[in-house]
Amino acid sequence: MRVIVAAGGTGGHIYPALAIIDRIKERDKNSEVLYIGTTNRMEKDIVPKRGIAFVGVDIEGLNRKNLFANFKVMKKFFKAVSKSKQIISDFKPDIVIGVGGYITAPVLYAAHKLNIKTMIHEQNSIPGLSNKFLARFVDTICVSLPGSIQYFPKKKTVYTGNPRSEEILKIEKISKTKYGFSPSKKLVLIVMGSLGSTTMTKKLKEAILNFRDKNYQVLVITGKAYYDDYSSIMLPDNVSLLPYTEELIQIMKDTDLMVSRAGASTISEITGIGLPSILVPSPYVTHNHQYLNAKELEDAGACKILEEKDFSPSKLCLLIDQILSNQKLYSSMKKASSKFGVKDSLTRIYQEITKLVGE
Repeated sequence: MRVIVAAGGTGGHIYPALAIIDRIKERDKNSEVLYIGTTNRMEKDIVPKRGIAFVGVDIEGLNRKNLFANFKVMKKFFKAVSKSKQIISDFKPDIVIGVGGYITAPVLYAAHKLNIKTMIHEQNSIPGLSNKFLARFVDTICVSLPGSIQYFPKKKTVYTGNPRSEEILKIEKISKTKYGFSPSKKLVLIVMGSLGSTTMTKKLKEAILNFRDKNYQVLVITGKAYYDDYSSIMLPDNVSLLPYTEELIQIMKDTDLMVSRAGASTISEITGIGLPSILVPSPYVTHNHQYLNAKELEDAGACKILEEKDFSPSKLCLLIDQILSNQKLYSSMKKASSKFGVKDSLTRIYQEITKLVGE
């Protein structure tokens, strides 16, 4: 099978795309994969390091503040469509898959025009502009969250879950003791996005002192850019800080409660593991989609939402205490989280790929 995958911009698009590629290569040893990304975002560095053929296409998203700037954006779009047609014609794929980011729009549109089978995957509750645009052209639409189905044509939309939720099952747990924590006490893990957050750093600095004398332990992953901001704080004995860890999934598997943003990949990881969580959606994202992501979990009983505008040290500690001290509530949240996670997401996605390709 020959496959082109287009995705870019953020890890929330790139890592699900890589998970799909890994599954294709695992199931079809003779498969050939080409990754199309942007020329100036993180995929240009991440993808080639994985030994995957990569081509960059110059494209940018629509400017929501300056409409006149979009004349330039549209010019780039049509140039990107033309370049994508050439790349696709040269590679001769059986299928082209879009996994998010504005790079998918010209690539999948070009594939449609060339009568190549196409599929897109939407990670968030509300689809972005690229997937809204592509919905009418592609053959199959896969979604991470059930609430997304309403935004797409039902006949070609499939609830598969996020690819990360199956991928993380094979990752080995790392004991909290590696990070200096007691195995007999519960661990609360706080992560405000892979890069951290300016607004939440200030709020968490205030919250840390409130963890003193609590009967649980806290690990705060600050983000590399914000680690030094905490240097003036006298940390309680039950609190530790890390700027970053490549073992996040491993330590999540020995965590009792997660406090985090509500990005699509984060939610897939939390529910894939079956963790109860307190979600603090970023209010700075398009269509407020992180809140809507979190709301699906909260409605299912898997999490508690604490909006950034309402965040305070006392409210955070109150929620943590309520969840960890109430075994009935904790168990029900854990069960709901696990039920929400799709444990065979990659299997479902691969089945949809093979249906289109005809193998």
